[in-house]
Amino acid sequence: MRAATVGRSTNETQIKATINLDGTGTGKVETGIGFFDHMLVSFARHGLFDLELHCAGDLEVDTHHTVEDVGIVLGEAVKQALGDKAGIRRYGSCLLPMDDALILCALDLSGRPYLEEDLNLGTQKIGDMDSEMLLEFFYAFSYSAGANLHFIQHRGKNAHHIAEACFKAFAKALDAATSYEPRTKEVWSTKGVL
Repeated sequence: MRAATVGRSTNETQIKATINLDGTGTGKVETGIGFFDHMLVSFARHGLFDLELHCAGDLEVDTHHTVEDVGIVLGEAVKQALGDKAGIRRYGSCLLPMDDALILCALDLSGRPYLEEDLNLGTQKIGDMDSEMLLEFFYAFSYSAGANLHFIQHRGKNAHHIAEACFKAFAKALDAATSYEPRTKEVWSTKGVL
């Protein structure tokens, strides 16, 4: 079973997350930010990951520390669950429509972190989460997991739809990248390591 549990405790957040990459899509998430919880549950469901995550953060300040630190912890959990990455496809992408939004997510589990995007949410808040925190989450995940992560927004006006399409496309792309390639049991790199 490719699963990992990661904890992180700082003066700003206390987080514990468990992910099973070969799950059935069960998400149990509690961060204190309703919209963020909804996004993470959608991520688990559409990636077919089992995710249990609890975060107590300093929401009296704002949502930044909670969202960023969850990205760090989730990235580390995925990295640990993958182990040496032998036999995985490594790359994944998904072009996902959600009503007016059309989002492409492409990723490479290369061990080299990078985030590139052209998202335009057009609003300061989505529910109870600051819109700019969407990128903070993906940036933190990318650096913690060692993933090259790209988002392209082809269309979209509704910020909720754009953000949700990002999380769902990310889930589908990560599911593809972490799945096994039946033609090899080796690490998919000429270097021999990822």
